[in-house]
Amino acid sequence: MNLEEIKKILPHREPFLFVDEVLKMDDKRIVAKRTIRAEEYFFKGHFPSEPIMPGVLIVEAIAQTGGVMLLRKYPGAIPLFMGIDRARFRKIVKPGDTLIIEVELLQERGTIVKIAGIAKVQDEIVCEATILAGIKK
Repeated sequence: MNLEEIKKILPHREPFLFVDEVLKMDDKRIVAKRTIRAEEYFFKGHFPSEPIMPGVLIVEAIAQTGGVMLLRKYPGAIPLFMGIDRARFRKIVKPGDTLIIEVELLQERGTIVKIAGIAKVQDEIVCEATILAGIKK
């Protein structure tokens, strides 16, 4: 799935869209990627002399990846964070890195979902988190 197809599902837009391409997907699992570009808006302040992607935005990329998988059933819906558990940051992400984001659906009760996600750079985990989200129709 390319960027234009992703935009048909996710309500997010640049500069706050953190999924470039979906590599694999089924109803319970998705793998996507995001190339981190040097011109990203957040590098101007985090940190100008040593740009590092904020961890919260890596968690957002995980959530958006899960959103692509889940929102196929709810066209036009908006995903909302309800909780973030077990977020761990293992390595820094810098310009030029490509995040590979893997998300698995753990639980679904109506429009409330729980997903587990990891983000990797060159096969090394940089972030992992469990996310609780609601889907606003």
